[in-house]
Amino acid sequence: MADNQTILTYKGKPLVRSGNMLYYGDMSEKCVVVLQVLTTKTVGDMTVADKVQVQLLSTDPEVRMKDRILKKSEKTGLYNAMDIGSIWLERTLNS
Repeated sequence: MADNQTILTYKGKPLVRSGNMLYYGDMSEKCVVVLQVLTTKTVGDMTVADKVQVQLLSTDPEVRMKDRILKKSEKTGLYNAMDIGSIWLERTLNS
């Protein structure tokens, strides 16, 4: 990564955005959270996430992609999605 770029973190874990997808967590750990912005809405002059799909995914390369989804939900607003995603991730990593 270039010196002028920094990785965003949320609660001490990496948060990376690619288009309407956000990846939360460290790929070297046993799972990560994937958030997909499904719909947006305009608030004032800003566009914000409305419906967000949250998935807790296993990072085990031995598991089929279909079976990697450990938990899945849809939330209203990015804050609510990040909140539940971070809870799932912490509980899974600490178990």
